[in-house]
Amino acid sequence: MTNKVKLLYFASLREAVGRPGEELELPADVSTVGALRAHLAGRGDGWQALAAGRNVRAALNQRMVGADAALAAGDEVAFFPPVTGG
Repeated sequence: MTNKVKLLYFASLREAVGRPGEELELPADVSTVGALRAHLAGRGDGWQALAAGRNVRAALNQRMVGADAALAAGDEVAFFPPVTGG
């Protein structure tokens, strides 16, 4: 059984990681949005934009969530910087 999730990257994060999204087989030790961010940041270079301490918002299946939100196969996770308006 696969444990794939769909990832989407928006705005400056898309530019930093060089892609709009991907499908990812979750490693066994990645079960939350926070753990997923740490895993992705571990790829290095532009992926550091997702590192802990960076101001990044996450949506799980189109609902805003915190780092402790649990992941399941088939989920869609979107990462984006905070939006400012004027």
